[in-house]
Amino acid sequence: MLGAGLIKVRGDRCWWDLTCMDFHYETQPVPNPLAYYLHRSPWWLHRFETLGNHVVELLVPFLVFLGRRPCLIHGALQILFQVVLILSGNLSFLNWLTMVPSLACFDDMALGSLFPSGPQGLKDRVLRMQQEGARGARPWPTHGSRVRQLVNLALGALVAWLSVPVVLNLLSSKQVMNTSFSPLRIVNTYGAFGSITKERTEVILQGTASPNASAPDAVWEDYEFRCKPGDPWRRPCLISPYHYRLDWLMWFAAFQTYEHNEWILHLAGKLLANDAEALSLLALNPFEGRAPPRWVRGEHYRYQFSRPGGKHAAQGKWWLRRRIGPYFPPLRLEDLRNYFKAREWPLPQPI
Repeated sequence: MLGAGLIKVRGDRCWWDLTCMDFHYETQPVPNPLAYYLHRSPWWLHRFETLGNHVVELLVPFLVFLGRRPCLIHGALQILFQVVLILSGNLSFLNWLTMVPSLACFDDMALGSLFPSGPQGLKDRVLRMQQEGARGARPWPTHGSRVRQLVNLALGALVAWLSVPVVLNLLSSKQVMNTSFSPLRIVNTYGAFGSITKERTEVILQGTASPNASAPDAVWEDYEFRCKPGDPWRRPCLISPYHYRLDWLMWFAAFQTYEHNEWILHLAGKLLANDAEALSLLALNPFEGRAPPRWVRGEHYRYQFSRPGGKHAAQGKWWLRRRIGPYFPPLRLEDLRNYFKAREWPLPQPI
């Protein structure tokens, strides 16, 4: 959490002037329905949200070192923070996993009410163990307990040694985020949203059965993904903690170029062949039950939430979109033959 907070204040200026939440709900990877309404919150609420993020990520982590009660507060605030993030966006499993370490902040006394207190129950056994410990009674160490202690010490030493570059990165002014420092990925850094995109762009994949892609009467039909914005009339989805990886990759592709994301042309080739495995990742194939499209192209659009209660929302639109231009030009399967061959990808066969 501290690393995530540091990457923010070292990154985008909006984390300093407290304006990042003015954009976040609309431009996050896969917005959910609540984000649609939170985006229109008053400006002062957005400032409070950004300031609260700094408190939870930069200050609250140190409570874990200040005794039992501060540690409990740390755990409760971190879990509450993650719950708010879950409600406000589809950040997949990230928030749920971040809760797990915080559970260690709640000791036996804090969690005791969750367990039965009858004879031979868990609380009864723990109480007897504590009483025996108070009398100075110690269980005789067994061979297994010694082995476990040795393994625990070895594991602790290994993690401490591997964490040295992680800590140095944390302290560096050139801190990087979401990076692993060992081949086995035992230790790594985490830091989400160091920079906030100020506008939302989307790549819309389209296909046509027309023999001439540039003909004025060519009808281009949109492919729809499972959760990412596409059809302006489709309500944002709620999927957390599930993770639609392809939808997330399309979010990254939208603010880069297809040259940075060769996989998107690989996907286009599979759509040109009506590849069943690729199409299973989508919500809508406009060519289902028909011959594959003759051409596929990528179009670049700028998206904005419609205003709740406004004219477009009354029409049923959740999004407003405006075409920016082509993302990649119309392609036939034959056009991709050499491209696939150079990368040793098998050319999809039309079904």
